[in-house]
Amino acid sequence: MIPGIEGDPRVYLNGEFTPLSQAKISVLDRGFIFGDGIYEVVPVYGRKPFRMAQHLARLERSLAAIRIPNPHTVQQWQDLVGKLIETSDAQDQIVYLQLTRGVARRDHAFPAQVVPTVFGMSSPFARPSAQVRRDGVKTVSMPDERWLHCEIKSTSLLGNVLARQFAADRDVPEVVMFRDGHLSEGSSSNVWVVKDGRLLAPLKDNLILEGIRYGFIEDMAAARGIQLEMRPISRAEVDAADELMLSSATKEILPIVSLDSKPVGDGRPGPVYARLREGYDEAIARL
Repeated sequence: MIPGIEGDPRVYLNGEFTPLSQAKISVLDRGFIFGDGIYEVVPVYGRKPFRMAQHLARLERSLAAIRIPNPHTVQQWQDLVGKLIETSDAQDQIVYLQLTRGVARRDHAFPAQVVPTVFGMSSPFARPSAQVRRDGVKTVSMPDERWLHCEIKSTSLLGNVLARQFAADRDVPEVVMFRDGHLSEGSSSNVWVVKDGRLLAPLKDNLILEGIRYGFIEDMAAARGIQLEMRPISRAEVDAADELMLSSATKEILPIVSLDSKPVGDGRPGPVYARLREGYDEAIARL
């Protein structure tokens, strides 16, 4: 048995579905040896994937960035996600997809003529509770000490793991990271700032992973007449924010009510969050 995993769910590995306990890879797989791979996380609501086209487009961008050939067409990925959903009885799920460069003699340079390893699994999705959506979350800040290609959704996640542990050690669910005095993101989420009714977001560049919710929130802001500015955001602006929010596939969109034990605004979720939360829920209901 694997801690945190109930039963022995069926997973996909290199063309076959098998019980998780029987899914095996070579110890020379470059994902195991080097973290040389890409992953995606697709949320599923009512057994329907949410914004899957955008997730698959990002998967393609990340694969191209590290020169792993995409072994599937968009339709094949869609079919695979559908089959993974069928492995679980849960209405709401998280589908995890991972590709590594494959198995080869250990050498840092890319091997020639290697076949990518493809893995997929689905897990029940415990959505943020009504209480968390209503009351918000506490966070702490830390320096962003990761590499300079955060736009690639790589399985090489040690920097993010250490950041998430930094939060866990302080009994909060997420960090807010700063690089050279400017906001970057959380360990596994994008961070948003509200000031005087305006929504501020860090630039879509190599210093953050552009979450799929980034584009979604951009669309919702436009539809609701919320002014959005994408630009460098200083630490001082974050400290003076009226509202802070975080977003990700698993966190959806949540209000940050405390940063480093200091209240954000009046210490309660604000009106811009409420409008975006409403739009998020409406989009899920339309699936």
